[in-house]
Amino acid sequence: MSENKYQVDTVERAAETPGTEQPYEALGVKDDEYARIREILGRRPTSSELAMYSVMWSEHCSYKSSKVHLKQFGDKAPEVDFLLVGPGENAGVVDVGGDLAVTFKIESHNHPSYVEPYQGAATGVGGIVRDILTMGARPVAVLDPLRFGPADAADTHRVLPGVVRGIGGYGNSLGLPNIGGEVVFDACYSGNPLVNALSVGVLKKSEIKLAKADGPGNRVVLFGARTGGDGIGGASVLASATFDEDKPSKRPSVQVGDPFMEKVLIECCLEIYAEDLVTGIQDLGAAGLSCATTELAAAGTGGMDVQLDLAPLRDATLVPEEILMSESQERMMAVVTPENLPRFFAICEKWDVIATVIGTVTDTGRLRLTWHGETIVDVDPRTLAHQGPVYERPFHRPSWQDGLQADAPTEERLARPKTGDELRETVLRMIASPNLADKTWVLEQYDHRVRGNTVLAHGEDSGMLRLNEEDGLGIALSTDGNGRYTKLDPYTGAQLALAEAYRNVAATGAKPLAVTDCLNFGSPEDPEVMWQFAEACRGLADACLQLGTPVTGGNVSFYNQTGSEAIHPTPIIGVLGVIDDVARRTRSAFETEGEILLLVGETRDEFGGSEWAHVVHGHLGGLPPKPDLERERQLAEILIAGSRDGMLSAAHDLSDGGLIQAIVESCVRGGHGARVVLPSELDPFVALFSESAGRAVVVVPRSEEKRFTDMCNFRNVPVARIGVVDGDTLDVQDQFSIPLDELREAWTGTFPKLFG
Repeated sequence: MSENKYQVDTVERAAETPGTEQPYEALGVKDDEYARIREILGRRPTSSELAMYSVMWSEHCSYKSSKVHLKQFGDKAPEVDFLLVGPGENAGVVDVGGDLAVTFKIESHNHPSYVEPYQGAATGVGGIVRDILTMGARPVAVLDPLRFGPADAADTHRVLPGVVRGIGGYGNSLGLPNIGGEVVFDACYSGNPLVNALSVGVLKKSEIKLAKADGPGNRVVLFGARTGGDGIGGASVLASATFDEDKPSKRPSVQVGDPFMEKVLIECCLEIYAEDLVTGIQDLGAAGLSCATTELAAAGTGGMDVQLDLAPLRDATLVPEEILMSESQERMMAVVTPENLPRFFAICEKWDVIATVIGTVTDTGRLRLTWHGETIVDVDPRTLAHQGPVYERPFHRPSWQDGLQADAPTEERLARPKTGDELRETVLRMIASPNLADKTWVLEQYDHRVRGNTVLAHGEDSGMLRLNEEDGLGIALSTDGNGRYTKLDPYTGAQLALAEAYRNVAATGAKPLAVTDCLNFGSPEDPEVMWQFAEACRGLADACLQLGTPVTGGNVSFYNQTGSEAIHPTPIIGVLGVIDDVARRTRSAFETEGEILLLVGETRDEFGGSEWAHVVHGHLGGLPPKPDLERERQLAEILIAGSRDGMLSAAHDLSDGGLIQAIVESCVRGGHGARVVLPSELDPFVALFSESAGRAVVVVPRSEEKRFTDMCNFRNVPVARIGVVDGDTLDVQDQFSIPLDELREAWTGTFPKLFG
């Protein structure tokens, strides 16, 4: 709509025309929500106010269906002294020692990445990086857990390459190493891929920034890229509406990113922070200017006056509603005292960043926006930011849940390999399956060494970064989640996701500290999906309490479904750990001939939701592996102590694919074979492919075997000698033998064949 045809809908006009019909349903606002908006305002909303309420009260921004369950992360939070900023800010912050803190968070960009894979994934990276920047930190790395439909499906071939290029294109341009993540395939994600992005940043504990507009008379500055028409309603409305192929209007335009603009913005912000020139700051992500003005005002003195027509635009025809809903990228909003404005603008000019004063902080308790002198918004900002609807959605256990769990992958139901030849064939089939195969085709499109502080990255149990060259202080990060486990038992599945990420961090020698989560589920309006969500939250909160790892923040992504078919419930859990010296990190590769292989932990006949059942039989049923969180904590202590005290040459956690998958990966990565003797009390198939949790395979020098096993025995953690690193063949005694070259060809050949 061009400006000369546009009639501004002012507050005065709204009061005079209470009967004007408004398209609130098209903006995702329910009848009762619209009635409540009118009650709050004492009149009908202006079209600009309606736009703001629609995005701020959307599922994506308000968490209206999840709040009642997310409370558990606070109610059950373990008591720790390292948590500096918890849920409620742009990202959590933890103390990692000395004067340093680390901030990290994970979010989703699922629906936009299906509509436009490259830009959807790229702007997902850009948005989470700005969340980290907003806390006052320099972003130092990203991770990307990804889920797609079947690897050979035509739509996967449309979506996956674009998503991977978008992640690499944006992250590489920012100069941020991509140090971890996952690529998982399952038919449930057809038409609804999961593109989650985690970013981590480093800052001094004394320099944490918060999103609040304090101090009447302070100026509100919009800086960064100009506002355009891209992404209007994108992340907020789009993430609050189920895809319906018959209604393309439900798929608004996706944001368009400019990583080079973001790189300049990062450096500009860091120089501004170094001179302590802002009293509050917020990035413009989902809900754009609506969110930034609302949240800053609501968290600060309580009022703000904004001249919306002063916002720099890329498109002069944009009307107020579009400007308020635009999710154009690479924009920030700062609160600056008048005396600091000249220096603030000087730094922006140095970096060629556009900066404009568009408002003033007040103590009126009102957020007032004008358009060419006419008032178009006059609201209490708290009603937008904190007083949206809170739904206690009905939920119940699905009628099919008992039947699903009863359909266990027992030996009677699913044929198991019996002979050595059958086991050998199964190993080669499994390691070449898309979920277990080498992901180098994806990973080589990401730069994981840029900035020079990456000490572990893709292919290791967790990514690891050096923070301090003088003492070697470092952090480790891992993301994990298994939708099949969570479909079978949401409570247990969420705990297993945490346990695996926790174990992965410990396997590299770092102490797990804290958690961020991205909870990907179907429609909250479906009572069965809501039960899955409630159970997963309960399971995660209980597990975090037991392991002493608080949830610092995260994201809920609902409506992940096409029509009535929801994805498997998929909580993705990110765990941050700290290591006092990265030189003592533990790798996963078998690198030294003659060293001893030990299996730590207990193996049981557990195949519910396993990769073997999925790959070989296309089966999903039974119960997932049973987590033992106390055993997980003990195992982590063993792995950390083994790294710290120089007992371990290598370690690899056991998860998807079981023991044999871990051994194959470690053999191929290290270029050495192994002679393996399976525990006599276990069926060879169970020993090789079980996915029992709380386990790791470790390599110790012969001189350290007794010291390490004594440590395990002291903690009552089972440990067994199962072999030795040796030669150029994987030999499982009395069962089969596979040359390293054959293993490498099977494991590394899948992705080049699939994606070229």
